[in-house]
Amino acid sequence: MIEEIRIQSLGVIDSSTLELGPGLTVITGETGAGKTMVVTALGLLLGGRADSGAVRTGARTARVEGVVVTDDLPELVDGVEEAGGTVEDGRVVLARNVSAEGRSRAFVGGASVPVATLSGVSEPLVAVHGQSDQHRLLRPRAQRDALDRFGGEPLAEAAAAYRQLFDRLRAVEEELSDVVTHARERAREADLLRLGLEEVEAVAPQAGEEDQLAAEETRLGFADTLRAAAEQAREALSSEQGGPDAMGTLGAARTLLDGVRDHDPEAAALADRAAELGYVLADLATDVASYASGIDTDPARLAAVSERRADLTKLTRKYGETLEEVLAWAARAGAGLLALDGSAARVEALVAGRELCNGFAELTNPALQRERFEAQEADRDAGDDEAMVVDEDYLRALEYGLPGTAGLGVGVDRLVMLLTGTTTIRDVVLFPTLKPEQVRGAADGEPVDEEE
Repeated sequence: MIEEIRIQSLGVIDSSTLELGPGLTVITGETGAGKTMVVTALGLLLGGRADSGAVRTGARTARVEGVVVTDDLPELVDGVEEAGGTVEDGRVVLARNVSAEGRSRAFVGGASVPVATLSGVSEPLVAVHGQSDQHRLLRPRAQRDALDRFGGEPLAEAAAAYRQLFDRLRAVEEELSDVVTHARERAREADLLRLGLEEVEAVAPQAGEEDQLAAEETRLGFADTLRAAAEQAREALSSEQGGPDAMGTLGAARTLLDGVRDHDPEAAALADRAAELGYVLADLATDVASYASGIDTDPARLAAVSERRADLTKLTRKYGETLEEVLAWAARAGAGLLALDGSAARVEALVAGRELCNGFAELTNPALQRERFEAQEADRDAGDDEAMVVDEDYLRALEYGLPGTAGLGVGVDRLVMLLTGTTTIRDVVLFPTLKPEQVRGAADGEPVDEEE
C-alpha cells in the first residue's frame, strides 16, 4: 500500500505531501488546483513517460517520492532487493526525478535503477482506471495472472511447475548463447593459457629457488676476490712465511703475562684468557684456510646460474612478482584451461537440456497424464467402452523424457535443429521412435488381451 506521496516542482504544485490511509481517499478541488498532477505523479512512480513540460516553471527538476508499506507484498520486497535497494522497517521509498532538459532518473529503495525496473517493481501497487479503459487489463502479465487465479489451485500448481522449468530453460539458453557466441574468445584464451603453462613447465621453477641462485651467482662472480681476501686473512692470522702474524703477537703477550702471574692473581687471569684466545685464534685460522681452499672459479657454473636466473626473471615479469605467485598462477591457469577445453562437451549438455525443457507441455506431464488415464479407466469400468486403459509404456516414456514426448535428436536431427534455429527437437524429428514393451505372458504362449 502507498502510504505517502511527496511532490515537488511538478506542474502547478510547488511542494506537497499527500498522506494516504486504508479505505477510500477522494481528492477534490477546482480547475487548476493540481488534481491532474497527482495522477501524473503516480504515472511517474509507475515508470510512465517523463515529460519535461510538466516541470514547474523556474524549477530545474521535478521530483516525486512514494513511501510504500511492504506488508503482505513479498513480490515487491523481492523486486526491491533484486534491484539493489533496501527495505527499512517494512517500508520502501520509490522516487523519480525529471529535469527541465528532459532527463529522467529512477530510484528504488535508495538505489538508482532504469525506469523499466521501477515500472516492474511498482506495477502491482496501482491500477489506473480511465474514462474509456482499464489500463492494467491491457497488460499481458495482468491478463495471465487473472486467468491463473480463475483456474484455481490445480492450475496454480501446474503454473508453478511450468515457471520453474521456464526459468531453467532461460538460464540454459543464456549459458548456451554465451558459450557459442564467445567460442572464439574462449579458444583464444585457451591458447594463451596453454602457451603460458608450457613456458612455466619448461622452466619448472621451485619455491625459494631465486634467493639461493642469487647467493650462488654472487659467490661465483667474486670468486677470485673472495679467495684472495681469505688467503690474506689466513696469512695475517697465521703466517706460513715466518712474517709477523696474530698468532705470534698473541703468543708473545701470553708469555709476558705468564712471567708475572705469581705476583698478581689478576695478571694470572689475563694470561689464562690469552691462552683461550690462542685456541680460538688457531681454530679461526684453520677455518679461514679451509674457506680459501674451497673457493673455485667455475665460469661454466656461473653461466648456467645466470641463465637460470634470466629464465626465472622472464616468468616473474609475466606471471607474478615472485616464484610463489608464478606457481599459483599456473595452478589457476590449469584449472581454467580444463574448463575452457570442456566447452564443447558443455554445449552438447546444454543443447540436450534445452531440448528437454522445450519438450515440456501439459500433454508431456507424466503425473497429469497418469491422472487422466486413471480417470479414463474408471469410466471404462463404469461401462464406457470408448474410454482408454492406462498406457504404462507411454507413461514410462514421459517420465524418462524419451521419444513420444520431445522426440529423439541424434546425429543429423540435432544438426538440422541447430542450423535452422529450431528450439525444439520434435519439430525436426519426423517419426518419433517409441516401441511398446512386449506384453507379459505372450512369450509363454498364453492368450493376451490386445486392449491390455
